[in-house]
Amino acid sequence: MEAVVVMMVVLGLCHGVETYCDGRQNGAQCYGALGGTVDVQLMDRASDIHKYQWIKDQRVILDGRKNQILFNHIENRSLFTPSNGTFSINNLSRNDGGEYQLDIYDANGYRSEERTLNLIIQGVETYCDGRQDRAQCYGALGGTVDVQLMTSALVLARYWWNENRTVILDGIKTRIMSNLLEDRSSFTPSNGTFRITNLSRNDSGEYQLEAIDLDGNIERRTLHLTIQAPVGSVLLLSECLSEGQMRASCSSEGGDSPQYSWTLDGHTLTHAELLSGNNETNSITLKQHVSGRLLCSVRNQVSRVSREETITDCDRSLLICGVRAAVGVLLLICITAYFAWKKANSNKTEGSAVAGTREHPENSVLMVEL
Repeated sequence: MEAVVVMMVVLGLCHGVETYCDGRQNGAQCYGALGGTVDVQLMDRASDIHKYQWIKDQRVILDGRKNQILFNHIENRSLFTPSNGTFSINNLSRNDGGEYQLDIYDANGYRSEERTLNLIIQGVETYCDGRQDRAQCYGALGGTVDVQLMTSALVLARYWWNENRTVILDGIKTRIMSNLLEDRSSFTPSNGTFRITNLSRNDSGEYQLEAIDLDGNIERRTLHLTIQAPVGSVLLLSECLSEGQMRASCSSEGGDSPQYSWTLDGHTLTHAELLSGNNETNSITLKQHVSGRLLCSVRNQVSRVSREETITDCDRSLLICGVRAAVGVLLLICITAYFAWKKANSNKTEGSAVAGTREHPENSVLMVEL
């Protein structure tokens, strides 16, 4: 079994789709992707603010005093960085949408400033060209898919879009006769695109378009729609092995059918750098003396996540650990030797005092008598 240096570093934590919002302006409008991450900059830096609270629906989300975080209601999926005043929320859900309020207090406990922002959570959007027979389409769970069924409905006398013999869409040229999903979909006759929002797994399946052109010709096409959960948070871990190699692994939270890939300094990892694993596995072992910008990507058909971090030569890390260990051992030896010397010296002093009393007892008696 390989010995492992006790040094495990979390290289990266990232999420499906990342957005940024500057919440330092009152009334800011922010957007986040469903299942993704949003970075909200609440202030320049927390060290300048005596007390602050971030509130949603009268519930305190974040409570802090300068650089000290007293409370974080969603700490299991968020991170506040006092140095730049940024609050990052991961694995966004529609419940995260709404109005937030930042209250800032001075040293006397008075509220000196109040700012609000509105956060809107949107689903991941995908596009599918369904004009080719047997097209394979993908949509993100909770997101939106635009399926182009035809170039234009203007040149068709009649058309139906069905799933399992159930008519989803029925139209005559630009006139829509019926839309079974009208509460969460729309059809644009001019470009033949059918847009479905708030996708669920029940939307997966095989669909058939039956169209009759102005000359009475009938055309039938099918497409298969697959709904996938976007890749959620990804954890990238690294550890140095006993002989200077480095083991790195990627793991994703959520996401259907994740696929992995690795690069180093922008190029695909080569056999000269890889000891085990390959560019498509979630765990790899790098050879000695490999360093640079290591990037792990996790993707599926509806999302892609990547994170780049700088890794150092494990031999150097082992050397640093070895030097630190040697210094620690040397320091321990010195401390032990010092206390041993101190104890020996103390015993010697006590022995000399006792011996002197026994050598001239009569002098002591005479001194008392005088």
